[in-house]
Amino acid sequence: MNAVMLKPGLLTTVQDLGRYGVQQYGVIVGGAMDAFALRVANLLVGNAENAAGLEITMLGPEIFFPEPTLLSICGGDLSPVLNGRDIPLWRTVYAPEGSRLRFGPLKLGCRAYLAIAGGVDVPERMNSRSTYLRAGLGGFEGRALQAGDRLPIGLPSEGGRRLAEPLADEARAEGAGVSRWSVAPDLLPAYSASPEVRAIAGQELELFDEADADLFFREEYTVRTESDRMGYRLSGAELRLREKRELISSAVTFGTVQVPPDGQPIVLMADRQTTGGYPKIAQVASVDLPLLAQANLGSRIRFRLVSLEEAQRRNLVRESGIRTLRRGLERIIQTSTHTGR
Repeated sequence: MNAVMLKPGLLTTVQDLGRYGVQQYGVIVGGAMDAFALRVANLLVGNAENAAGLEITMLGPEIFFPEPTLLSICGGDLSPVLNGRDIPLWRTVYAPEGSRLRFGPLKLGCRAYLAIAGGVDVPERMNSRSTYLRAGLGGFEGRALQAGDRLPIGLPSEGGRRLAEPLADEARAEGAGVSRWSVAPDLLPAYSASPEVRAIAGQELELFDEADADLFFREEYTVRTESDRMGYRLSGAELRLREKRELISSAVTFGTVQVPPDGQPIVLMADRQTTGGYPKIAQVASVDLPLLAQANLGSRIRFRLVSLEEAQRRNLVRESGIRTLRRGLERIIQTSTHTGR
């Protein structure tokens, strides 16, 4: 099956969870900015968590589905509408043959993730289907989607087919079938235009003036317009080193907060480089990376210092919640199998 792009939206790309194992060659990891949202969306349609979906930024596309399709939309709220019916986020949705999906006003966050049962079946490049725009690598011809593109979709899993069955009748009558089940609210990230994100001390925190280091964890920083998938440039209190130092470039990762000579922090994001030489004042806890991913231009961010143990504990709680969701969906699939539905 192919899904047809009628309108591309502002920036719609194919993304999975990233391109691992090639950083030593200077190839970035990339992948979804909000990996949590993509993982959950995939689970809701019976895909593997790493299946490729669409990352939709700020202004959504319009997509035509010529065949019946099971889908889910998670992450930022871009007001999705299927065949004229508003559809909720974080649920499983059945689209009958000939459906049209479009998006309306941006309500919360800035990136929505569309998972389709079977996954977006573009060729793998270095073990990933993610799009890296700067290099023209992966995704759909290495670029953002355009009007007229026919996006190949793989075959749904047996679980995906079972999840679709109870929704088909409603879809024929209402234009869309929406599951009664949804993701537990306490599992969802607290998306906000003014998020507070937890961070641990960076490798070079002690190189900063003590008062400035304290300021970083107390003051508010604004996401500047120069920000993109590679990094968020922030504006706020200027941060100064105790003395000028030359540092050897070292490994960086998603959420590393570096401070260049102008004293204004940069948070490295999904398309970050593989190494960096600016001093690292903090590392955002992985559990709060979705909050950063959904911070729009102009969003105000506060960083809260936590211990490594606290950051790890919070991440384990999140992962436990995802496992619970996975088991719940497996029970729904088993029930459908046993009843013959």
